Amino acid sequence: MPATKPATKPASKPARTEVPGPARQPRPRTAATAVVPAGQQVSPRVSTAMADRLAERTAMRRHRAWRRVLAWVLSLALVAGLAWVALWSPALALEKAEVTVTGAGRYIDEARVREIAETPDGTPLPRLDTVAMREQVLGLRGVKDVRIARAWPHGLAVELTPRVPVAAVPDGDRLALLDSSGVRVATRDAAPKGLPQVDVPLDDALALQAALHVLAALPAKLAGQVDHVSADTQDAVETVLEDGTTVRWGGSSEVPLKVETVRTLRKLADGARTIDVSSPELPVTR
Repeated sequence: MPATKPATKPASKPARTEVPGPARQPRPRTAATAVVPAGQQVSPRVSTAMADRLAERTAMRRHRAWRRVLAWVLSLALVAGLAWVALWSPALALEKAEVTVTGAGRYIDEARVREIAETPDGTPLPRLDTVAMREQVLGLRGVKDVRIARAWPHGLAVELTPRVPVAAVPDGDRLALLDSSGVRVATRDAAPKGLPQVDVPLDDALALQAALHVLAALPAKLAGQVDHVSADTQDAVETVLEDGTTVRWGGSSEVPLKVETVRTLRKLADGARTIDVSSPELPVTR
């Protein structure tokens, strides 16, 4: 028999060495796609819950919009109603019986003031032109100032500040009663009791103003003793008191100091018939 070769084992393959690498990411699973037969249309499926939520939101937006519109309409209606009540209805209308006038004094025509204040009778108080009314009252003789206030709901309060005359000045056959500013308060045939007469022409503005300024600065007790005043110039003001004492004031400056000097000298020199305080630091008595 022929000699047989011993069987040889096939060479074993070398073992594979695994080299670590980046971990493989799992592939995302894709939704299974349904196979649709040719010629057949697929209708999209819409979530019923989503549709309900969209409808609810739309309804809420529409509801809020209507609420805003309604609120605006009601607000405008309320404002219009209040405006009508305040400006056109008789609810706040002026009534003559509710008009009050105070502070008229002796030289203001109170009836004329009341006539001006009562003219807009029936007009709602918010529509009253109190500025024009005030100008009318200020134009009346004897009125120095006026305050006009609405007295809700139907009244009007007129508070007058009268001019106070400090002297009577000859004006032809009559006497003009002037206040301290030289404004004519009234005209009389004779000077009221206690009001001194100023023997200065009305057209001599400087001398007249100086005399009035001195009179206005006198204290009430001394002013009540003045019988008449004269002033040849603005620096030569003289007053004659009821007891015949003549006080020479000079100009209208330093009147408070001059008044104190006169008071002192009348006590110290009781028999003096003339007191000259034109220079109050160096007074003279005779």
